[in-house]
Amino acid sequence: MTTFDDREHAFEAKFQHDAELQFKVDARRNKLLGLWAAELMGRTGDDAAAYAAEVVASDLEEAGSEDVYRKVAGDLGPLADEATIRAKMTELLATAKTQIMNEA
Repeated sequence: MTTFDDREHAFEAKFQHDAELQFKVDARRNKLLGLWAAELMGRTGDDAAAYAAEVVASDLEEAGSEDVYRKVAGDLGPLADEATIRAKMTELLATAKTQIMNEA
């Protein structure tokens, strides 16, 4: 193998690692968002965990986070406005990244 091939494989491995890491961070953010929304809706325990799982699953509908936003916004209705939900998504993304990085 040449040095170029080695570098190419290293970049591919880094890209794959970064993509997996981002997937984990997004999934964690969505779980945390689901738990936050469940609390606003008065759900607790297993019901809150089930709702958080629904939010995580909703992210598989399309690329990006709009599907998650629509799910949570639709379920919360008047309990939280768009700005509040989007701010919470941003806040929880940073929290999720910190949690995932500390687990690694």
